[in-house]
Amino acid sequence: MKFPKRSVMCGEVVTALLGQTVTVCGWIHKRRDHGGLIFIDLRDRSGIVQVVFNPEIYKDLHKKAQDLKNEDVVCVTGCVVERLDGNINENLVTGKIEIRAKDIVILNKSKTLPFLVSDDGNVDEELRLKYRYIDLRRNEMFQRLKLRSDIEFAMREFFFKNGFLSVDTPILTKNTPEGAREFVVPSREHRGKFYALPQSPQLYKQLLMAGGIDKYYQLARCFRDEASRADRQVEFTQLDVEMSFILEDDIQTLIENMLQFIFKHVFDKTLSIPFACMKYDDAFSQYGSDKPDVRFNLKIQDCTVLFEGLGINFLDKIITEGGCIGALVVRQELSRSELTRLEQKIKEYGAAGLLWMRINESLESPIAKFLPVDFKNKLIDTLKVSQGDTIILLAGEYKKTWENLGRLRLELGEKLNIIDKDKLAFLWVTEFPLFEFDEKSQTFVAMHHPFTQPLVGWEKLEKEKMKARAYDLVLNGVELGGGSIRIHTQELQSQVFDMLSISKEDAQKRFGFLLEAQTLGFPPHGGIALGLDRFIMLLAHCDSIREVIAFPKTSRGHDLLMEAPTELSGQDLAEFGFEKKKIKK
Repeated sequence: MKFPKRSVMCGEVVTALLGQTVTVCGWIHKRRDHGGLIFIDLRDRSGIVQVVFNPEIYKDLHKKAQDLKNEDVVCVTGCVVERLDGNINENLVTGKIEIRAKDIVILNKSKTLPFLVSDDGNVDEELRLKYRYIDLRRNEMFQRLKLRSDIEFAMREFFFKNGFLSVDTPILTKNTPEGAREFVVPSREHRGKFYALPQSPQLYKQLLMAGGIDKYYQLARCFRDEASRADRQVEFTQLDVEMSFILEDDIQTLIENMLQFIFKHVFDKTLSIPFACMKYDDAFSQYGSDKPDVRFNLKIQDCTVLFEGLGINFLDKIITEGGCIGALVVRQELSRSELTRLEQKIKEYGAAGLLWMRINESLESPIAKFLPVDFKNKLIDTLKVSQGDTIILLAGEYKKTWENLGRLRLELGEKLNIIDKDKLAFLWVTEFPLFEFDEKSQTFVAMHHPFTQPLVGWEKLEKEKMKARAYDLVLNGVELGGGSIRIHTQELQSQVFDMLSISKEDAQKRFGFLLEAQTLGFPPHGGIALGLDRFIMLLAHCDSIREVIAFPKTSRGHDLLMEAPTELSGQDLAEFGFEKKKIKK
């Protein structure tokens, strides 16, 4: 089909073009028939322009316009004229003009859509994902993808200016245990053998340092066969960075400078650096999380000592068994019904329940009658509470109790409306544990990955007390990503593998290439990976990364548009050396 060449985008038709003939192309956003004149709002990615069809000037053209419907794709040629005073729309860039149509070519007729492009926020998410190409026509979605594009361009510009090489690493690679479950791909050429899709380019980027690249970055596609959630997808994009001959502060300063560059070039805002920094132990003890939201000041306080020896049986038992009692001080009086709702919430987290106290003329609490007469004064001195405050207490094993207090803290922050939603609170969390104990396997596993270098002095400590030269970047309580200084000698790498109960034979089978590289001139190095989707999600003020990915999966990993994953036929499976068997779902 031949049609006139577009001369201008819809959103660019402004008063400077008055009197000129233009050709615009796009989708019909709305059509209005005023009995004589017919108006259409024509939309493309740049905006909307009004087109008018006048039967007194072009009768046949007016008749043609009568059959137009929403989302028909058309090409319109006409003269740019001023709108009448009563028809000016100050909310549109093109609101002072309109195009008086001279010709229209209908490029494609549209059937009735499953939902209207103008139905912002009122469409079921699964329907939006099934017809994602229609959803992407909404200006809100276009602006999110444009924001993503602008940020990616700024990232590339920054790293280019700072001497980094952009290097693509393989998508088909080796199955290696790095903490997350991998997707595997069968090989037709090598029957019975499999590739793995990369969880991250971790090992490749370390090998690039062995290759003398020195400064590497990549916007890398990563894959993890795990349950999706609001800030996680089975496939995602991360900014991957690695450098040789550096320390922790080199990486942190680089990322701070990069983010400052992005904010200046994309938002024309000055981002204050350096960011605040907090050790893991302090973050967990004060916020019950390794990714604390520091936009509001509601910290956990350890008040175990207050309850020692009071003769309250269930608390005595917890303290005797090595447990702790933590408190959150709410600077207002919470009602009984509000406290009941919080208790229900905490039970959803797996806790047995909570205790509460209110500071009034007397101390109000379900256990008030069991407390000594001077307890209120001790409470005021220890927790710095005041008249009208409410204290929420949880007791139990330290880690689980503090995690629940951390969740409750976030719940209270939202409920009490004390979180500054306009604030961007970046935070470095450092000195993570090198290992963590996995209850399921009853073994120690690497908290980050097994290639993380221990903090100096690790040899003198027990496993659970060893710290790593690792760091995470947190924004508003969301982990943007993390990194570490890597192990670069075979001796230290073998020691860490031993502590993880990875045998020499298994280590050689899985990581022989890395162990060999560490004996052939491997430089000291470190890096970081930041989740691009999460970063865009926060900057776009979205609740889910699905809103900033062009074609995302559902929470169960389904691609509703392409209807994937799908079963393979017996013939297709035979190509890979498999037999078709009924799979239990």
